Amino acid sequence: MKVCIAEKPSVAREIASVLGATTKRDGYFEGNGYAVTYTFGHLCTLYEPADYKPYWKSWDLNNLPMLPEKFEVKVANNDGIKKQFKIVKSLFDKADVVINCGDAGQEGELIQRWVINKANYKGKVERLWISSLTTEAIKEGFKNLKPAEDYDNLYYAGFSRSIGDWLLGINATRLYTVKHGGYKQVLSVGRVQTPTLAMLVNRFKEIENFKPQPYWELQTLYRDTLFSYEDGRFLKMEDGERLAHKVKEDTFEIVSITKKKGTEYAPKLFDLTGLQVYCNTKFGFSADDTLKIAQKLYEKKAVTYPRVDTTFLPNDVYPKVKGILSKLTDYSSLTTPLLNQKIKKSSRVFNDKKVTDHHAIIPTGMQTHLQYNEQQVYDIIVKRFIAVFYDDCKVSNTTVIGKAAEVNFKTTGKEILSKGWRVVFEKQDASPSASSKDKLLPTFVKGEKGPHEPSFLEKQTKPPNQYTEASLLRAMETAGKQVEDEELRDLMKENGIGRPSTRANIIETLFRRKYIKRNKKQILPTITGIQLIDTIQNELLKSAELTGSWEKQLKDIEKGEFSASTFIKGMKRMVDALVYEVRSEKVQTRISAVNNKPVGKSKSKSKSKKKSTALVGGPCPKCKTGQLLKGKSAYGCNLYGTSCDFTLPFTFGDKKISENQYKRLLSKGSTVNLKGFKINGQTLEGLLRFDDNFKLKLEPKKSKVKPVAAGDTCPKCKTGKVLKGKTAFGCSNYKSGCDFRVNF
Repeated sequence: MKVCIAEKPSVAREIASVLGATTKRDGYFEGNGYAVTYTFGHLCTLYEPADYKPYWKSWDLNNLPMLPEKFEVKVANNDGIKKQFKIVKSLFDKADVVINCGDAGQEGELIQRWVINKANYKGKVERLWISSLTTEAIKEGFKNLKPAEDYDNLYYAGFSRSIGDWLLGINATRLYTVKHGGYKQVLSVGRVQTPTLAMLVNRFKEIENFKPQPYWELQTLYRDTLFSYEDGRFLKMEDGERLAHKVKEDTFEIVSITKKKGTEYAPKLFDLTGLQVYCNTKFGFSADDTLKIAQKLYEKKAVTYPRVDTTFLPNDVYPKVKGILSKLTDYSSLTTPLLNQKIKKSSRVFNDKKVTDHHAIIPTGMQTHLQYNEQQVYDIIVKRFIAVFYDDCKVSNTTVIGKAAEVNFKTTGKEILSKGWRVVFEKQDASPSASSKDKLLPTFVKGEKGPHEPSFLEKQTKPPNQYTEASLLRAMETAGKQVEDEELRDLMKENGIGRPSTRANIIETLFRRKYIKRNKKQILPTITGIQLIDTIQNELLKSAELTGSWEKQLKDIEKGEFSASTFIKGMKRMVDALVYEVRSEKVQTRISAVNNKPVGKSKSKSKSKKKSTALVGGPCPKCKTGQLLKGKSAYGCNLYGTSCDFTLPFTFGDKKISENQYKRLLSKGSTVNLKGFKINGQTLEGLLRFDDNFKLKLEPKKSKVKPVAAGDTCPKCKTGKVLKGKTAFGCSNYKSGCDFRVNF
């Protein structure tokens, strides 16, 4: 019997129907000499620390570092998983051959290999390697089964990645939690998540600390077209003002017109990161949302395998292109012009050297019912696929130089000569949007002159933008470097942080652990996230470039160009050095759970229930980045002595101030009226507030002036009587020295 093992029940069902294994059994399908079973993702997992040594269960600095000699795998502790593993093992025991039908990627290989190894199967193993779940693709895949040994390096890379994450994640998390974590606050540290968080924190601080610098721009408006001073901006106002006065007195003359024909290529096919970036920018989908939608489209046979890092197709796909286009009947107005001619074959699309496990995400041609969000993602995948076979867009780039008083000004514009692929996106723009510089220009003639309106504007430099999910994905792809050029970015992918298939999960993990939060489209670090990065002094642990180099090593393991054992030994050395370094640190910070405000409205069970304001563990009101801790005589910022001096003493003016009053002060700006303050020998009552330097100050209660009447005892000298005059009440002792007087 041939036993096929897929990664999901839905995939197993598709494979079983093609193979004729139509009888449903408990945990598998059977028929035609096949048994098709499945996992639910990870049936097996790496040992927990306590599985190696019982005393490693304790979170104790003396147990660190934990460096197992040999890493072991176990069946996950879940009744449903244990049951399925027994079914799989029983089928393996009767198998003549096992066919690994796991997802055709590193993670899929790892999941299935662990199950095969744990089941102690020693027989023949073959590998099904397909990029789509169409009947045609499955049949072709089974005709071309590969020896399992061909994918050994892929497994070694996945195993090395998993071990690297275990070594650093478990050791560093325990290390920083025990050393710096507050009450019940686990400080999660990871090989990929920590440098990703560091990028967000560094950007946030860069913006917070940014000091705008003034500069000046000289421009002029001629024939409703804005021309800018050719040599750029001025850093000194007087330099620009001199020229501004000069050009104001002269007419404007066109001195040169340069037109240069150019070519704009169609946007590239999608890899997973590109699809996630596009869907976040255009539709507001999170990276995780897009991945889940793409996976559903794959399982519905609508698109090819989505967890890919290439934008190219192999040459053997070219003969299939016309067949795919002909099946896209909903897009016939776009595909018909292509089907009536020879399909274009470009090296920008077809390149065997740029394709590894899988090719770019493209439609399969299968028509199926899609939900609205699925249709949105499917539509852009299809249009990108169609567009790459259209002609290039031909443009004319125009540069016009004008002058006034011998001062040169320049403007640029673009004219589209032939739309080419742009017709695919005319109704719903899915192409890289045209730059604001690509404006249409009027027809200028060299030598023409006329009046103009010069302007001299003061502007300020701006900080970089906060990360969005789209820009964060791009930063992860290029290890934190800002790279706009598609070709250069493609070269840097091997050194990116994480893999396309895991980046969404890394971002979601940071949200789940409350290290980051959303502010509309922006992603911002929380106070806890900022404190964690500030606490980690080891720069390598926060380095995007180091993590990128690890990713490069893992890809080299996959290619057979680097040793898995060398990678693991390197990780062990780093963890050993990290533990020694952090244990030796003199400064100890306590990071407690912080009430990081969630973005958006949360539903409350009781509308009248008041929100509590955190004091201990809450944000420092002065520096905004620190966190309040409770000391022996005061509450204070945990950054006290370094970058902040904020304190709240337990007593003020010989009066003890309750925690609830300080909570009110932090949330509403003042305490309630309090009695019993003793200041400069006086007993006072009043409100406590902060002064401009966030020091406590007493705002004394204003005494109410009682109304007076003729005949009352003088409220000031206590001996005279109040008399009524023409315009005021006054004391009868007025001439004897009492100056009491109340005007009507």
